Amino acid sequence: MPKAGTGSGGRVAADYGNPDPEWLKIDWREHLRRVELPGAEVGYVEIGAGEPILFIHGLSGSWQNWLENLPHFGRGRRAIALDLPGFGSSPTPDWPIDIPAYGRLVRDFCEKLDLSRETPLVGNSLGGLVALEAQTMSPDTFGPLVLVSSAGLINTWSPEQRASAIAWAWRAFGPPVADGAKWLVCRPRTRRFFWRSFVRYPEKLRPELLWEQMNGGLRGPAFTDVLRAAIRFDLRDRLGAIEAPTMIVWGFDDRVIPVQASLSLHRRIPVSRLEIFERTGHIPQLERPARFNALLDDFLG
Repeated sequence: MPKAGTGSGGRVAADYGNPDPEWLKIDWREHLRRVELPGAEVGYVEIGAGEPILFIHGLSGSWQNWLENLPHFGRGRRAIALDLPGFGSSPTPDWPIDIPAYGRLVRDFCEKLDLSRETPLVGNSLGGLVALEAQTMSPDTFGPLVLVSSAGLINTWSPEQRASAIAWAWRAFGPPVADGAKWLVCRPRTRRFFWRSFVRYPEKLRPELLWEQMNGGLRGPAFTDVLRAAIRFDLRDRLGAIEAPTMIVWGFDDRVIPVQASLSLHRRIPVSRLEIFERTGHIPQLERPARFNALLDDFLG
């Protein structure tokens, strides 16, 4: 059954955001890596040692989508987050971009890094869809699956038209917004205006964290191609065949992919657990990192 976090009334729960983040104290340049794969060069970050765990970012995202989680899991695991080709530090690949190609990329990435065949996949938004594709494509390669506000179920009106409009807006406004990211996040009104569609309380998140999200993801040249590929991709008929233990995490106030999608995923995936965070938007791992990290520890443990 779905579970919701605690809290009452209109107050923001105490675990929203992180006033003293560990990631700000880390020199991430020491943890940046690159690897050559068939038709693609992939940048990634790696911290810690032990059993691996792989994090996959969302559309217009980058490895920085996991800044609040990598230090925590790096204390006991080999925590890795990659930039999908066409985002962050990874250039556009040589092959045509679609979801199956990204699924193969994740499989090849794990093989290249000699990750164990039980590596958990943790994906947010687009990253959840890519993780689902990788898992259903190569079920013997990966371990548990964690879907965080995952794409994959199209339940919006006129998705093709919406995708075209979003793609146009991104091409027109993405680069100038990225150029002004520091100005945007340092001013409460502009921060709220830009981020309120993605997180529940922009004013409660550190400006440095929001700037890292914008700086790492807004210039992704693959945005339009990936958005259209995700809109057209349907794997609902394969969800029932997933045997890996799966945890689904969602924000109740997600404005990007409504919480109803989490119920559908939970119903379709046989061995699944659903956790819904109250007063949380599309990025639970950054909005409520302490709760998310503890939940993932419990699931993997």
